[in-house]
Amino acid sequence: MDYQKAGVNIDKGNEAVELIKNSVASTHNKLVLNNLGSFAAFFKLPEGYQEPVLVSCTDGVGTKLKLAIDLGIFNTVGIDLVAMSINDLICSGAKPLFFLDYIACHALDPAEIKSIIDGMVYGCKEADCALIGGEMAEMNDLYRPHDFDLAGFAVGVVEKSKIIDGKKIQANQNIYGFKSSGIHSNGFSLVRKIFTIENLNRYRVTEEELLEPTKIYVKSLQNLIGKQVEITGIAHITGGGIQENLKRVLPENINANIEKSRIPIRPIFKSIQEAGNVTEKEMLRVFNMGIGLIIITPQILDETDELVFLGKTTSGERKVLLG
Repeated sequence: MDYQKAGVNIDKGNEAVELIKNSVASTHNKLVLNNLGSFAAFFKLPEGYQEPVLVSCTDGVGTKLKLAIDLGIFNTVGIDLVAMSINDLICSGAKPLFFLDYIACHALDPAEIKSIIDGMVYGCKEADCALIGGEMAEMNDLYRPHDFDLAGFAVGVVEKSKIIDGKKIQANQNIYGFKSSGIHSNGFSLVRKIFTIENLNRYRVTEEELLEPTKIYVKSLQNLIGKQVEITGIAHITGGGIQENLKRVLPENINANIEKSRIPIRPIFKSIQEAGNVTEKEMLRVFNMGIGLIIITPQILDETDELVFLGKTTSGERKVLLG
């Protein structure tokens, strides 16, 4: 017996590392103090902060991975992995610093690993952060052939006095939403029950629509902050939809009143609702429905192709009302 016969191919792991080295290094900046291959990653805190607070997040991609595996498309889920943690991270006003990943699989396929990592690299560049480390694990007795799972870990920094935590949300502030790119990475247990690879054509749904990667909102948010827009609350719209996620940032005495007609519902959600005979209430609870990130501000902002006005805050009992 040897390790390879037991299901772990060290040579394949080394080959995968060699394939991704240059791509990963392209995300590094002067704050990264080590190269890929060290036992730990080192990152220097940026200068200019009086009371820097580190912010951390971790997440996965969920059963969207199963669809990617069935379709043999791997690069988009790498973007999703970065987006799910980074979009949570920026809800506090933090600037992303670095990202790490964990890949567990039945058997390492260096080409597939490279494709997944290439997606992560793209996502990290969109988030302006460095991919500084990760782990690949072969576990053939835990995962079925061709299966794999992903986990991501993001760290950012924010000035303590500039943390956005919802405490400054008051009545009569404005609620805006950044449009989503599609389903993002929530609700795929339901999506996969409704759509199969065999019936996509019948419902005129494409593989690209289903695997459209989660939009990363770092640049959009930083653009507003750079224009001195005062943001009092930020919510990443994931599982639970607008109502449950927006409620998380509201103070006890404030309601958020959303005009449902202003939500730019993407065609893919209409296809899901029709094909699965899903109620509107369930759709709104499971999916983002076209809004991936919500901000609250006392200022009036211009609507754009990306940013839409959704409603106002009022005095209340910490409820999100869709009217």
